[in-house]
Amino acid sequence: MMIVFLLLAIGLVLSALFSGSETGFYRVTRVRLANEALAGNWTSRALLWLSHQPSLFVATTLVGNNLANYLTSLAIVMASQRLVPESGTAVVILGPVVIAPFVFLLGELLPKNLFFSAPNRLLKHCAPFLILCTCLFAPVTLVLRGFSRLLQLLSGKSPQEVQLTLARRGLAELLTEGGEAGILRPAQQSLAQSMLAVAGLPVKRFASPAGRVVRATTTMSKSEVLRIAQRFGRTLLPVDDTRGRRELVGYVRTLDLYLDKSGQLPTPKPLLMLQEDQSFLSALRQLSDTEDALGHVVNREGQTVGFVTGRELRLALLRAEQGKI
Repeated sequence: MMIVFLLLAIGLVLSALFSGSETGFYRVTRVRLANEALAGNWTSRALLWLSHQPSLFVATTLVGNNLANYLTSLAIVMASQRLVPESGTAVVILGPVVIAPFVFLLGELLPKNLFFSAPNRLLKHCAPFLILCTCLFAPVTLVLRGFSRLLQLLSGKSPQEVQLTLARRGLAELLTEGGEAGILRPAQQSLAQSMLAVAGLPVKRFASPAGRVVRATTTMSKSEVLRIAQRFGRTLLPVDDTRGRRELVGYVRTLDLYLDKSGQLPTPKPLLMLQEDQSFLSALRQLSDTEDALGHVVNREGQTVGFVTGRELRLALLRAEQGKI
């Protein structure tokens, strides 16, 4: 019975460590880990390295949890056979069923709640054990990683997406902590969180379709262009060259037309080319760097998808802050 109790205790401890560390891994603040790693803390360096290998960590916890469940089940079956040796298979089956709620409470629910409340502190204490298990389980986890890579190739999903999701979640938690500590004002926290919400979205989602954007032509007079801009409420107008093949040659600002004293249409400014799958944040940065030029959103074949301005992207950011996106 000493061996039975020892196996049961080992199984419960392993289940608690792996289940809790898995929750703590998704809750830990990676910015804090990076700062502590730069300061020379080796446990933070190890955890930071594991955070950059999410598939390896998940595979390690998967193997560890299965090992813990096997030891716990084996201990329960052995105890049932020793306590009621002539009961047959009934007790062997009912034993794990009866003990399962206690195993779930002590090996899953309680440690997950503890790691959820204090992920940084508890993960640091578990770091040596996690690194040891990563090395011991390496032969099995490498096979699992190879299988996951095969599934990624079939599904088209990359591990970078998982890493970006974890990084975005960690940054959002850091902003929440900053707001609770009084470092960030509510408006600053709300704006930063709305930026995270839209940062990775493709710019084509915010662009006005090409068929809905009115255009000027090189043969129009300045008064005609101003009339069109006022009618449709556009401050930036794309310009088509109609003398040859109808193609975009740039854009004009209505403000420049008002300030220009001549009666001729000024030379169109060059459009800023944006790929349709380019991120919102990247497009906003490029438009800001070019003094809010008119963004020309194109697909991979170079065909026009739509047009977008820096003002439209900033308004989209405010709508995201208000929860309308």
